[in-house]
Amino acid sequence: MRVRPVSIINLAGELAERVVAQWPQGRVRIAVDGPAAGDPGALADALVDPLRSLGRPATRVSAADFLRPASLRLEFGRTNPDSYYQGWLDEAGLRREVLDPAAPGGSGRIVTRLWDAAADRAAREPYRELPRHAVVIMDGPLLLGAGLPFELTVHLHLSSAALQRRTAPDEQWTLPALQRYHDEVDPAAFADVVVRLDDPRRPALVEPDRPGG
Repeated sequence: MRVRPVSIINLAGELAERVVAQWPQGRVRIAVDGPAAGDPGALADALVDPLRSLGRPATRVSAADFLRPASLRLEFGRTNPDSYYQGWLDEAGLRREVLDPAAPGGSGRIVTRLWDAAADRAAREPYRELPRHAVVIMDGPLLLGAGLPFELTVHLHLSSAALQRRTAPDEQWTLPALQRYHDEVDPAAFADVVVRLDDPRRPALVEPDRPGG
C-alpha cells in the first residue's frame, strides 16, 4: 500500500467523483466512521457541496441523533466503555428510519434525527422524501462491523497515541471502547477508504498497491 497526503477538501471531491462514477443511478449510503478526536462530521459535511455540484442531492445524518434513551444507554453508568461500545447507538432505529428506506430500492422516506440525547426524548422531526439519486452521509464512531448497510465506508484512523492526545479530557473514558473496536473489528482492514489522521493538519489517504506495482 501507499500513503498519499490529501486535504479534507480534496478528499471530499475525490469521494464525490467516486460516488458518481461507481453509482450513477439510485441512492447511495455513505458511512464516515471515526472517533470524536478525528471529527468525522467535518469530512461528512465537506462531501455535501461536491456531491450537489455533480448533480447528487446529499442529506446528512449523525449517529449522535440516533442514540438509545438514557435509561438504556446509561444503565451501567455514564462512563462505562462497554456500554459505549455495544449499547449507545440505536442500530434498529437507524436501520428502520434511515438506512433501509434510503436503500436503492427503499421507500425513500426518512427522518434525519430520531432522538434528542440532551433532552432525552424523541426529536419529533418530520419525515422527508429522498430524491431518487440522493446520497445519505452518516458520521459517527463505531459504525462498522455490525452489519449496517452502506454502499461506501470511510474510516478515519488514529493511532492509540494520537487518540490519547486528541481526545477531550471528559471523553477519555471512551478510549478502552475505541481500542476494543480497533482490536476486534479492525475497520481499517475492510473499509472502502481509509484516512490516517494522526495529525489533523496532514491527512493521508491509504491506497492499496496497484497490481504489478
